[in-house]
Parts: sequence; structure tokens; C-alpha cells
Amino acid sequence: MDLLFLLIALSIALIALLVFRPSLTAAAGGKIMAFVVLFGLPLLCLGMGLSAQLQNSKTTRFCLSCHIMEPYGQSLHVDDPGHLAANHFQNHRVPPDEACYTCHTNYAMFGGLKAKLNGLRHIYVYYLGNAPKPADIKLYEPYNNRECLHCHGGARSFEEGAAHAADPALLSDLKSNKISCLSCHQVVHDVATLGEQKFWKGAN
Repeated sequence: MDLLFLLIALSIALIALLVFRPSLTAAAGGKIMAFVVLFGLPLLCLGMGLSAQLQNSKTTRFCLSCHIMEPYGQSLHVDDPGHLAANHFQNHRVPPDEACYTCHTNYAMFGGLKAKLNGLRHIYVYYLGNAPKPADIKLYEPYNNRECLHCHGGARSFEEGAAHAADPALLSDLKSNKISCLSCHQVVHDVATLGEQKFWKGAN
């Protein structure tokens, strides 16, 4: 980020130089410099800025920066292992600094791009549309087991877990998305009952 600010400052300084000394562009070298300063450097700054902000948009902090999402952030700290999101967040089954992105990104080929486009839609709704109440927020499509299996598939705890191994057909049905993981793990973000919950304060 420091390099980006340095490039922006350099671009501004060189543009100011061209504005106050247009005679610099009289020679061929000056024309090349003007092209680089007016087009090349701004495009480079734009690309670097977009890249940095795309990385920033993956962070849990970024997702929870909208006040509508605050209850979802609180639900990550519920002191109850039956709450799926809290269990994954508190036990680092997902990276805590990218928890939202890890679970809500579609792991198909263009999943990351789709997540970013949905994020732009969220920003549009938040600032220009009618933002829903936290309890009314719904997924765009049913949660696909593929997202769970991205991490859990092949894990011994999943493959040999008592509940999964009890019925021989269950594992294949889960892997084929015939039965949703959420049919058993039903409590994900229970924002409606946050007032009744105890919260984990975090590691010392």
C-alpha cells in the first residue's frame, strides 16, 4: 500500500510539472514522458488499488464493516458448539480473518468472481437501495455441500464421524449434494436469538 501511495504522489507531481511546464512535451522524450504520466502511471495506480481492495474485500473486518452485518459478526462469538459459524470461527476451522469469504465463496471455477460481483451488489443495495434488516438477509441460492466439502471432504472426522458412518448411503448423498449438510447442521447464524445467547470472549 505504501508503494501505491508513493506512485500516486509521483503521478500527481509529474502531472503538475507538465501543467506548469508544457514546453517539456515539445521534444519526443517529453511526449513519451507525458503519455506515461497521463496514462501509464494512472492505469498502474488503478490496477494496484483495485488489487489491494479486492484482497481487502476478503477480510472478515471488511464484511462486518456494514452495520447490517454486525449481528452476523456477533454470531461468530456465540458460546455454543451447535452454532455452525461460531464453531468454525472459534476453532479456526476457517481462517478467522477471512471467515465470511471462506464459507460464502462458491468453490466452482468462477466462484471468487461471483463473490466479488455479489459484494458489489451488496454495496449498491447498502448505499443506494433498500437494505434488508439483518434477520431478513437470505442466501442467493441454496447452500451447496461443495462449499463444506472443500474443507471437510476426505477429512477423517467427516468420513468416519459417527453420524455420517451410521447410514452407508448418507456419505454418498452428502457428497452428491442429494442431502444438504444443513439438514443436520441447522443453526448457522441465528441472529434472531442473539439476545438470549452467551458469548465466548476469545483466547487470552
